[in-house]
Amino acid sequence: MNTPSPNLFPALPPDALAWVYVSEAPIPDALADAFRSFLPSWTSHGRRVHGDAAVLGGHALVVAAHVPGGAISGCGIDAHVREVERLGAAHGLRWASGADVAYRDDAGRVRVVTRAAFKAAGRDGIVTARTAVLGVTPGTVSALREGDFERPAAASWHARLLPHTASAEPAPSASL
Repeated sequence: MNTPSPNLFPALPPDALAWVYVSEAPIPDALADAFRSFLPSWTSHGRRVHGDAAVLGGHALVVAAHVPGGAISGCGIDAHVREVERLGAAHGLRWASGADVAYRDDAGRVRVVTRAAFKAAGRDGIVTARTAVLGVTPGTVSALREGDFERPAAASWHARLLPHTASAEPAPSASL
């Protein structure tokens, strides 16, 4: 957990945006290559989006993007989301939503469940403060380079869902 990847997306600046798409099923590395074929056509308000993609931990497709001197518009974001959804469907993948919790079980398998199911698993002792959670919320390339992708539940917002960590020190508001 929390393994820094300082060389992730070397052509992009630290403040480039990053989106994480997690699947219970393993993601083939070729999916990142397939996404890269979309890059030449990716624009935002008529400006080229500089981007890249990588598969992390075997279960996450990470898309990173930067528009020099500007921001990525909603239409630009929507374009990449449609491409990720298309590629996922072509490979039989179901992506976790931002309302889901993705975590590794005791055997190391990635599980995607609702927040209510994660909370119930916490009550039942199936998941604990040490359970590795995978971030599915947007962030930055810098955060990913620093290892902010997979961390113990106690070190993320997920701690609020676990009864035995509720009294612990407040966790960061988001994770990658």
